[in-house]
Amino acid sequence: MEYDDENMLMLSGIQHFMFCPRQWGLIHLSQEWEDNSLTTEGQLLHKRVDSPFYRQKNGDIITLRSVHVASSSLGLYGVTDVVELSPSDSLINAIKHPHYPGFWHLLPIEYKRGKQKPNKCDEVQLAAQVICLEEMYQIRLDYGALYYHEVRRRDIIHIDDGLRELTQKCANQMHVIFSSRQIPRAIYQPHCKRCSLYDICLPLVGNMIQASTYLKKNLYEEIA
Repeated sequence: MEYDDENMLMLSGIQHFMFCPRQWGLIHLSQEWEDNSLTTEGQLLHKRVDSPFYRQKNGDIITLRSVHVASSSLGLYGVTDVVELSPSDSLINAIKHPHYPGFWHLLPIEYKRGKQKPNKCDEVQLAAQVICLEEMYQIRLDYGALYYHEVRRRDIIHIDDGLRELTQKCANQMHVIFSSRQIPRAIYQPHCKRCSLYDICLPLVGNMIQASTYLKKNLYEEIA
């Protein structure tokens, strides 16, 4: 399925969706947002990274920042943190750039505040950027990179078929929920306490029984 311009969603949201569908729903359906120390630190990191007017050349490597991307198959649009250009001997799976002669391979790099997570939410966001670049330039990219600021490490990620399928599945689910306008229910997890939307989400409330159920079980039975 391909999505037209009116149905495009923000690419950055796929990471929120993979991490917590309810968090994504609160942000993108209810327009709810609160900062905490973790989100503020992440914003400061991206503020240093995301200047679209800054290009860096290190030997043969050219670093582009804040590259706008979009994918009709995913129905997503957004801005990458960094795309590195490295010289290529041919145009196969490479591009031409208006400011730099020759052919160039692309390596999208997503910057993260913390360290590697136990699930694939960061990898899915990176894969979505790869798919966007592939559609825009009609090329095939097998790799991207994640840079984790806390551990000062760049991890090269293989964008294999399994990761592509997971990314497409997440994007499709996002569109279904966005069209329904129904915010997913809260499922409490240990990481909920660190979420900046904790007081808005109230994840523990969903685990409580309804007042009517409580009264029926504890009051009305005693009266009977």
